[in-house]
Amino acid sequence: MSCDCRYYAHPTAVVESDAIGEGTKIWHFAHVREGSRVGKNCNLGKSVYIDIGAEIGNNVKIQNFVSIYKGVTIEDDVFIGPSATFTNDLYPRAFIWDEEHVVPTRICRGASIGANATLVCGITVGEYAMIGAGSVVAEDVRPFALIFGNPAEQKGWVCYCGRRLQRTAREDTCKAVYKCEACGKDVEIRKDKDYV
Repeated sequence: MSCDCRYYAHPTAVVESDAIGEGTKIWHFAHVREGSRVGKNCNLGKSVYIDIGAEIGNNVKIQNFVSIYKGVTIEDDVFIGPSATFTNDLYPRAFIWDEEHVVPTRICRGASIGANATLVCGITVGEYAMIGAGSVVAEDVRPFALIFGNPAEQKGWVCYCGRRLQRTAREDTCKAVYKCEACGKDVEIRKDKDYV
């Protein structure tokens, strides 16, 4: 284990990967496995585990006690709350596990995942979606969707800034455009239900 001054790793962290981006901070008791990739300016909290083959984009904040397993891809600007759980095997059995059981999961740019949420593998969480704390997510999440509960259900839409969208500015057959009352941005929501 060698020091790379492009990023910071706490003395108790174990960093086996040589693909850590500049400006990233890796805190107490974190473990970043060989073959994983972590982008620039990320923050990996206490006891975070990044598995072999996991991919983390730039500007990602992963709070304490989160494990990112093989098959999980986290895109840029994602927030993952404390103790969020990712799975990577739909039929887990200790006595028959092998690489073929890994089912990919993708968390798209700008999404936020609340504390203690559980994400069942094989799903895509769309751009800028927000998942509430303690939710159990077993299906794809549309971009800008606000979902929470067990099982998680969509409860509305959120802006880039994370605030709930309240009113439609304009609408046609393909999309609705919401105006955020907090930051003033327009957010385009496609009406195609299969869009993720």
